[in-house]
Amino acid sequence: MGRNTRKRRTPLATKAIAASAALALGGGGLLWANYFASAHETNNQAWGGNQTKAASAQVATISCPDVGQKLTNVPAAARNGVAAELANLDKQITEAYSRLASTRQAQANDASFVQNAIVGPLKEKRAATIDRIRIDIQRVGGTFNQSLSQLAACTTLTANQTNAGQTGGGQQQNGGQQQNGGQQQGGQQQNGGQQQGNGGQAGNGPVAADFVDITKVAPNVQAKPRKTGNASTGQFVTRCGVNANKNHNTDNVIVAPGVANGAHHLHDYVGNQKVNAFSSNQTFLQGGTSCQNKNDLSSYYWPVVRIQDGTQDFDQNRDGGGKEGNVGRILTPVQAEIKYVGNPSSKVVAMPQFLRIITGDAKTTTNGLANANAHWSCTGFENKVQLTTQYPICPQGSNVVRTFAFQSCWDGQNIDSANHRTHVAFADPASGVCGNGFKAIPQLTMRLVYKINPPVIQNGQVKNAYAVDGFPDQLHKAATDHDDFISVTTGGLANKIANCINSGQRCQ
Repeated sequence: MGRNTRKRRTPLATKAIAASAALALGGGGLLWANYFASAHETNNQAWGGNQTKAASAQVATISCPDVGQKLTNVPAAARNGVAAELANLDKQITEAYSRLASTRQAQANDASFVQNAIVGPLKEKRAATIDRIRIDIQRVGGTFNQSLSQLAACTTLTANQTNAGQTGGGQQQNGGQQQNGGQQQGGQQQNGGQQQGNGGQAGNGPVAADFVDITKVAPNVQAKPRKTGNASTGQFVTRCGVNANKNHNTDNVIVAPGVANGAHHLHDYVGNQKVNAFSSNQTFLQGGTSCQNKNDLSSYYWPVVRIQDGTQDFDQNRDGGGKEGNVGRILTPVQAEIKYVGNPSSKVVAMPQFLRIITGDAKTTTNGLANANAHWSCTGFENKVQLTTQYPICPQGSNVVRTFAFQSCWDGQNIDSANHRTHVAFADPASGVCGNGFKAIPQLTMRLVYKINPPVIQNGQVKNAYAVDGFPDQLHKAATDHDDFISVTTGGLANKIANCINSGQRCQ
């Protein structure tokens, strides 16, 4: 269960990141290259409404090492306790960021304020929480890596150290900086909402540098892997709707079971209809489904997209919503296409019941892009341009598209892992072959389409911005997009999906 498989960024992902950084000359369905793309989460014033116009060196966000990603070997008996403590770490960062965003005047008056009043106390809280994780693990006979205690300290990032418009990854440790990419915005109106400090009507993104005119980005989508004679070429489509019934919550039962508002941002749910922080495998089997195939009780959930034009939604004054920087009107996709596809080099085995997979990384602004798997594009451009670190500005008549291609290799034993990553992996991007000890499974792919009026960049400011929900300290960057999945089937559906794909059929 502790196996750690290093992920290799595919040419698609690498070029998507590069293309989203530059306004280069030049430049239907998602290509197979995407399917095998390697992954390389009070009111408005509390989120920036009281900020003064900031200098470019103003602290934009707090960057804390991601303890959860380092926990690759946690005994099963300690998992729930550790998950609760990891959720505490997220809560501590969220609270610290709230204090950062609401004390701009104090920061302007005292250069040591952030360190003394925010970052220093945060380190003490994190140290105590990490020690409780140690206790939880050692109490059941597990081994705790003492180096994790060194992850208590957090640093700060200015706007030009975040990854908007960059080709590189996240913050380096020990104060290392990144290339200039993000733009510092200061104190101007955005269609009824404030765009201050770090942009966005809640003051924490997005900014102008987070958007790019897709017609000015060079094509970057690579050819699909070559199929072998043993390829599994079929596909299985499941129709589960677009969440028109507005099944939302701010929980994440995979990462933070038993913790209300564990995600700190709102999710759309399709498929299983009874998924929240307190759900269990038994609950899933009783949950009902929005899918036309009633044997598909799987849960498909993703962060909502909002339009930041000064409008509000039902959660403006709620946790995970406006109280945590996720503001604006929630957009329902006009299309949500979910299908399972095969492997170009081998047959697939059926997905195990209750398999959990998370693709992408909700914390790329501070973690870097190693696990980023965001793909943003526009209808009419999907076969040419895929963006990772920027949102597309689509031409008139074209819609915004989010696509996800999940990990398609499974370790053959575990339905989850301590860091929710190492039990699954991406296939080799060139060949589609799974790594040693891993088996090919049907690859879940999702395509979400949104009708959005194109944002406008004027004088370095973005008007009518849209952004994916996220942790407030992540500044609503495009690269933080991610998707979650729990496989739950009845009536032998998992085997039917695998057999359909292996026999080269088109099924639903």
